[in-house]
Amino acid sequence: QLQLAESGGGLVQPGGSLRLSCKNSQYSLDYYAIGWFRQAPGKERELIASILWTAGTYYSDSVKGRFTISRDNAKNMVSLQMNSLKPEDTAVYFCAACPTCMTPSAARREADYTFWGRGTQVTVSS
Repeated sequence: QLQLAESGGGLVQPGGSLRLSCKNSQYSLDYYAIGWFRQAPGKERELIASILWTAGTYYSDSVKGRFTISRDNAKNMVSLQMNSLKPEDTAVYFCAACPTCMTPSAARREADYTFWGRGTQVTVSS
């Protein structure tokens, strides 16, 4: 069972930055697609960024140009750098791993993400 752990959430002012991390301490993440999802109060969970094992990336329109997903296989970690944060970015952020997502289109299907972290809260407020 692949267990993922998110870290790096917190309270930040509008326009500020945060860097989220997703790690697994037991198994290599090298050949998994990793996605970052978020769920705001009263809203459905949405995929905002994903990265394939080939390092190909996807971003939702809501975060494109502001967020950057990257992976460091040596550290067994995937990060999400979030810049120019807005109040509407407030949500619980989850990372998830897909063992079968080999293409960009496959990595957009939430149902294919098998392993999930517990989430980290990001609050953007002045």
